[in-house]
Formats: sequence, structure tokens, C-alpha cells
Amino acid sequence: MAEMENEVLEKILQRRSCRDFTGEAVPEEAMKHILEAGLLAPTSMNKKPCEFYLVTDKAVLEKLSRAKKAGANMLKDCSAAVAVFADSGRSDVWIEDCAAALSFMHLAAVAEGVGSCWCQMRRRRSLLGEDAEENVRQALGITDEKMRIVGMLALGMPKRIAEPHYEDEADWKKVYRI
Repeated sequence: MAEMENEVLEKILQRRSCRDFTGEAVPEEAMKHILEAGLLAPTSMNKKPCEFYLVTDKAVLEKLSRAKKAGANMLKDCSAAVAVFADSGRSDVWIEDCAAALSFMHLAAVAEGVGSCWCQMRRRRSLLGEDAEENVRQALGITDEKMRIVGMLALGMPKRIAEPHYEDEADWKKVYRI
């Protein structure tokens, strides 16, 4: 891949979902930068309704890995996960606000050399048909029904670095100039 002039686009190309972790802890300084990216993500009218739950307890990560039917298994193997909740009574666009925070943290993880994978929870069900969002609230001891989750970001040191995406993957036919 040729050297890019835009550092942000370079990180976007490098961002790949990582589900295989070494078990090594994410360095504290890297974790701080990742969380800072989420805290500084844009929110509608700068209301900042998002709250971040950093989970490192292995028993809780195991429980969270079973919160939904599929796609959360990597949570039991990561060294940390960040559950992004928002006060749905504080913002009518809490979903978008959480998604922006998760995306910013995803990119910050790339910049720190940390593997990450977005784990959707909103509108998902467990194997037993339970609401995944409620399962996460219970696992984390969150009792306020107004606190809603979009997803979690699994974090850990990657077992391998996946090949980056390439600029020519951008489908410019989906851009309409008016």
C-alpha cells in the first residue's frame, strides 16, 4: 500500500475487526486514549448523553459474551470491553451519539495498535429469546431503564494484524454530485 497523506484515512483503511486476542492486557495509556476518543466524539447539540462502562472482569466478560445469540463470543477472550450507553431521556438521537463514540474508539484502537471489534447489542436477542440490551444492563448492574446501549467494543492485543483495506475498495458510484 502506498504511503497516504491523510492520517485519518490511513487508520480507516487499517481498521479491521479483531476477534482473536493474545490475552495480554491493553496498556493503560492506550486504554486512556481509546476512552478519550469516545468521550470527545461528537454528539447532537453537544448534549454528551453517552456513558462508558469499561469492563475488565473476566467473569463479567464471559457473561456478556452470552448476552446475545451470536456475534459476542469474542467478549470472553478480550482483555477489556467498553459498553457504550446513553441516557435516552436526554437525547432523541442517542443511537447516533453512541455509534459515533464507538466509531471514534474503534479508530483510536487502531492508532494504539489495539485490536477491536464492535459488538451490536441493541435490537438483539439471546439464545433463549431474551433482550440482549437487558442482559447487558443486568450484567453491569444498570437499573435505570432510560440507559440504553447500542453496542460494546471488545478490546485486546491482536494475535495477528489483518491486511488493511485498499483505497480502490471505495465505491465512488455511490456518490452523487448534485
